Amino acid sequence: MRLFIVRHAEPDYEKDGLTPQGHRESQALCRRMESLRPDRLYVSPLGRARATCRYTEEALGKTAEVLDWVKERSDWREEVPPWGLRVAWDIPGEVIREKVPPPLYQDWPDLAPLKGKGYLERYESLRRESDLFLEGLGYRREGGRYRILRSNREKVAVFCHGGFGLTWLAHLLEMPLALVWSGFWLAPSSITTVLFDEASTDWAIPRCVGLCDLSHLYLDRIPVSTHGLRDNLE
Repeated sequence: MRLFIVRHAEPDYEKDGLTPQGHRESQALCRRMESLRPDRLYVSPLGRARATCRYTEEALGKTAEVLDWVKERSDWREEVPPWGLRVAWDIPGEVIREKVPPPLYQDWPDLAPLKGKGYLERYESLRRESDLFLEGLGYRREGGRYRILRSNREKVAVFCHGGFGLTWLAHLLEMPLALVWSGFWLAPSSITTVLFDEASTDWAIPRCVGLCDLSHLYLDRIPVSTHGLRDNLE
């Protein structure tokens, strides 16, 4: 199975929709989706994700299933002096990597901005939802591996959000969450591809074979939106 984690296009957060640039990105994205031909579409219930997905739905003649659990974790916000209120996945990397060695798989919830705020429990809830979703697609999580209940050759696209996408990727790849937050970034309208690699008849292992793909924007000469970055991408 190939899983496409698709971040919504450039957002108008105030209206929970898209900017004019976001609509252009979504149109270019839908043409890319036409070439990828996903078998299944899923979408967050939030307006910016649904508006992005709508172009692909119309182009493919498919209706996306709404998944409440893939919506953005907008309440994952903490005060981080001197930067002020930040979403958890946008805590500056210098804070996360200040400690040597950096936070690993077990101890990331002990980071000062997150400690005692219930983030481990929140993350575990997302993990459980992910595991239920993937079991429905033929892969049952057992430890760090996925038992193949039925081999799946489908392409599955999930239209979601930047913070959620990074958090989900950390779970799928068994990587320390805080290091994924500080080390990776998903641009608006980007496609991240995870292959469920079936090296045997028993187990599948998620492998990221493409991160933050924006080739559809480059082909249409649409500038890359840099929401969440403190520098410009050229």
